[in-house]
Amino acid sequence: MTDQTADSAAPNIPPPPATLPPAPRPDRASWFKRSYTFRAIVLVVLVLLLLIPLAMVQDLIGERAGRKAEAESEVSRTWGGVQTIVGPVIDVPYEVPVQVAANDGTGRMETRVDIHHAHFLPEELNVTTTLDPNKKHRGIYDVAVYSSKTKLTGSFAAVGGERLRTGYKMLWEDARVILGISDLRSIKEQVSMRIGDRTITFEPGLDNYDVTSSGLSAALPMDTALIAQPLAFTVDLRINGSSMYNLVPVGKVTKVECASSWQDPSFNGAFLPDTSNVRADGFTAKWTVLHLNRQYPQEFIGNRREVIEQSAFGVYLIQPVDEYQKNTRASKYGLMLIVLVFLVFFFVEVLQKLRIHPIQYLLAGFALCIFYTLLIAISEHLGFGPAYIISAVSVIGLVVFYSTSVFKVKRATQLLGLIMLLVFGFMFALIHQQDYALLFGSIGLFVVLALVMAVSRRIDWNAGRE
Repeated sequence: MTDQTADSAAPNIPPPPATLPPAPRPDRASWFKRSYTFRAIVLVVLVLLLLIPLAMVQDLIGERAGRKAEAESEVSRTWGGVQTIVGPVIDVPYEVPVQVAANDGTGRMETRVDIHHAHFLPEELNVTTTLDPNKKHRGIYDVAVYSSKTKLTGSFAAVGGERLRTGYKMLWEDARVILGISDLRSIKEQVSMRIGDRTITFEPGLDNYDVTSSGLSAALPMDTALIAQPLAFTVDLRINGSSMYNLVPVGKVTKVECASSWQDPSFNGAFLPDTSNVRADGFTAKWTVLHLNRQYPQEFIGNRREVIEQSAFGVYLIQPVDEYQKNTRASKYGLMLIVLVFLVFFFVEVLQKLRIHPIQYLLAGFALCIFYTLLIAISEHLGFGPAYIISAVSVIGLVVFYSTSVFKVKRATQLLGLIMLLVFGFMFALIHQQDYALLFGSIGLFVVLALVMAVSRRIDWNAGRE
């Protein structure tokens, strides 16, 4: 009984509270699906992956351009390469005694005679050139070639007296006239020269390379009477060449006239023409160059070939359309094109509450990369302009057709098509702009960024957070 009383007097202790259930952990996979930030990161990764096929496209352009260069080189080997005419120049050897060690091992010195050359340039040089252009075909490539008729006239001042003092014995009887021609294989007839009262015939090869590295030479023995008088000369040349035709102004006064039926000349080299007239049926150009405009004198000794070659000028028969240069410029806008199309997909996905799979982004990106391969392939046959239109329409149609099943919203698909048309048109305008490409491109990117910022204001970037 005592035990029962003690039990009834004990305090009433409540039972321990039940354990609370753990708070639910956030579903990470669900966060990935809802998070706009994660989707944007995935989008950036996809764009970086698409840089790989874009780089492959640029390699393809370089490879095709290399094949065109190989075709041009093959034509040059068989028809004639770039031609540069130097001369005529009178070349007079002289003896220079030098002391050298004898070969008998005694250590004594002996005298040896070395042959050096003095070079006399013409007082007046008049050049009249007619280029008859043509196109040679190698596979799908066209190479600009020409046949030229060149007449060189002028005169040499008297080479004796005080014009050039070498201090050594001049071998006037061994004097020669040299005429530089860069590609001897393309000479079409025997080259002779009327100088003074005699006619001399050129032979291949040079005694030295002080003036030019390739050309013809002819013996011009000079006696006392010939040394003391000016010499008029006339040379007729008929040579083939490709791409470029150049002349070196070796005259104290050099006057050049060039005419051709080629419609797209580019005047290049050290001197531009004083007057030029480019018409639909060809061009004419005239140059006048003084010896004061060059870096070498009218008479000299030693090697001056480098500065002589640097003074060359002439005409480049450019192709009217350089498809590979324009393809290269187009490929540089590939990243911008992919980013803009992906942004349209992304904003439609976010604003229309859609779910676009990364594979669908990649398929659209690959279609944009295919645009460049189509552009390269078609431009080789039809030219850049028609190829660009065909490739752009094809790719825009493909992406818009595919987006109808992705967006399931007609207005969004129409907006994508309109934006792609504007982007491709903007790219075409930039490719054809040389002087204002940077200005127009910067303004265009600024407008695009402003539109992206305006549209993105409607997006709650924190919507996917717990």
